[in-house]
Amino acid sequence: MSQNLAEPVAHDGCLLSDLAAALGVASDTADVRVTSVTSATDMAVPGSLFVALPGARTHGAAHAAAAAERGAVAALTDEAGAERTRAAGLPTVVHPAPREVLGRAAAFVYGTEPGDPRLIAVTGTNGKTTTTYLLHALFEALGVRDGLSGTVERRVGEHAVETRLSGRLTTPEADYLHGLVARMREERVEAASLEVSAQAITHHRVDGLLFDVAVFTNLTQDHLDDYGTLDNYFAAKLPLFTPERSRRGVTLIDDEWGRRLAAEAAVPMTTVSTDPGADADWHLATREVGLDRTEFDLTARDGRSLSSAVNQPGWFVALDTALSIVALTEIGYDLDRIDAALAGRGGLEARLPGRLDPVNPGGEGPRIYVDYGHTPASFRTVLTTLRGFTKGRLFMVFGADGDRDATKRPDMARSAALADVVVVTDYNPRFEDPAAIRATLVRTLEDEFPGLEHYEIPDSAEGIDKAVSLAEEGDIIFVGGHGHRQDVEVRGRLIPYSVKDAARAALAKHGWSTR
Repeated sequence: MSQNLAEPVAHDGCLLSDLAAALGVASDTADVRVTSVTSATDMAVPGSLFVALPGARTHGAAHAAAAAERGAVAALTDEAGAERTRAAGLPTVVHPAPREVLGRAAAFVYGTEPGDPRLIAVTGTNGKTTTTYLLHALFEALGVRDGLSGTVERRVGEHAVETRLSGRLTTPEADYLHGLVARMREERVEAASLEVSAQAITHHRVDGLLFDVAVFTNLTQDHLDDYGTLDNYFAAKLPLFTPERSRRGVTLIDDEWGRRLAAEAAVPMTTVSTDPGADADWHLATREVGLDRTEFDLTARDGRSLSSAVNQPGWFVALDTALSIVALTEIGYDLDRIDAALAGRGGLEARLPGRLDPVNPGGEGPRIYVDYGHTPASFRTVLTTLRGFTKGRLFMVFGADGDRDATKRPDMARSAALADVVVVTDYNPRFEDPAAIRATLVRTLEDEFPGLEHYEIPDSAEGIDKAVSLAEEGDIIFVGGHGHRQDVEVRGRLIPYSVKDAARAALAKHGWSTR
């Protein structure tokens, strides 16, 4: 069952004049009560404050009349948009930087307060989605009503939330996010986990929220089209670990970025390491890794410990589980309670959409796994893990997304070359020439790995079919990038496509069971 976030939450909102005063500006003389906030026209409902933001191609004020027709009663915009919002009949608050105060405005209207519910932010290049779902599974094991917001979905308790938002933001805009937290409060959610991207911090999407704990998973090459260097990328994430945004933090210190964060963060930091000799608050030891279960030990500096398992393959999932458990202890959940809850279930049972997701776990023929990770580091991690379970050959099917960090593409190809056979296909070319994207990947393979068996097949489904046609019993095929997605983006259009459906069709075509 899904809920519509546009439905009003149980609160009184505020007067427009009070909101303007809180933002330090004046409003039009006409005063009205606003009960919700939206910067998306199709999310406007009776009582909404429509926030008209300036954009790269158009100004949001161009849609003020449509927002008014849907029930918006006032607007917040800059001088450039004020004439159009007033022409639409909306009393207007004018601020020189409406995006920068969007979070403050939403917090004021919705009355979002720290600690209700308790909020966990998860940031990092890889593992954000995995960690939020592991937190969700932990809350479920503890019997805690929780919420979730991330790349795949948003949830309030047992309900999926209808978004009706355009785009694919890992972290939604601040107005939406505050509305979501207000909905969680109304539904008596005790705690919630939220994915927070670097762009969300830079673009003010988490403004006005104070997280009880912020988790840092890792930092590897990605988004350099936005930030230029890894130092800048790290600097974009660092403000999450300040008193204005979080009370405390949790970080892995196995690499330089985690160690830098532990040293430079302006909030108390709890550290985790897989190195038994490291000076860390918690140590993780992975005991046994299988295709459907990973066992681990987690030990605190003070001697507290937990031995458990998670129903997923890979040391990296054990690590994300450890970070999640430590985060729960940081916001007040007792380790013994967590241990008892997991022991009663035989370990953590987590659903991780698009994370090493098996297509045919019980069938014959080659095993096929799909994953949402689309960075060089995530490719290396998964391929290295799968190599340990491959009786025959290991296949890699992948592409690089267009209009995103082009500097990582050669390294993506280098990581893919850990497989025995590589198939290069298209993956979300957006407005770029897909042939040019593939050429970079293929050229890297041919120049640096001349003996590697590889194929260039533009269509992803045909690329998967090629891998299946070459594979035998005992082989493993890994399809990177698509994961849980149900579409691909080409020149502004979202075209329906499921990589799992394509894999099942290929298996059936070549006579293998799809169970």
